[in-house]
Amino acid sequence: MKILHLSDTHNCHKQLKDLPEADIIIHAGDFSFTGTEKETLNFIEWFYALPYKYKIFIAGNHDDYLFGANIEGLPDNCYYLCNSGVTIGNMHFYGVPLFIDDVISGEYDRQLNNIPNDTDVLITHQPPFGILDFSENINYGDFILLQNVLRIKPKYHLFGHIHNAYGMEKNDETLFVNSSILDNNYEIKNNPVILNL
Repeated sequence: MKILHLSDTHNCHKQLKDLPEADIIIHAGDFSFTGTEKETLNFIEWFYALPYKYKIFIAGNHDDYLFGANIEGLPDNCYYLCNSGVTIGNMHFYGVPLFIDDVISGEYDRQLNNIPNDTDVLITHQPPFGILDFSENINYGDFILLQNVLRIKPKYHLFGHIHNAYGMEKNDETLFVNSSILDNNYEIKNNPVILNL
């Protein structure tokens, strides 16, 4: 199974041409910039039309329109994961969004602590602390997320959020991937990442 992973396109998704073939495309949030309904619908229409067998996306901190939203009417092969999961083949995918209101209320920490133990592919917007999260002399990752990733040991942890921390890093159990497409100037700099499961 082949995955195409991308994140942090911030309304530039239609500028992405000749995307490589894969079985599953995964967007790890921040598809919009100001989080409006118009931006969200523009992304969703583009995403639905892509020629991939399965499509998964989560919300990032810029995607406020989806906060508390109950998305209905998705095609059978398209999944919006909001503290929820889906099994494709024998792989368990689980997605945790990043909404600032949840961070402020403490709900985000509870969501991270509830990630299922059988998760094979974890999709978050924020990185775990100390892994592909460093920018301007600050680690922007989340320590509770790191603790849970080390507990669960997913095969893959896919995220974005920190634009200039694009790349891959591996420990004994997990391949960590930051697939932020834009740089800190919000210009397309990086390519989506292909992963072979």
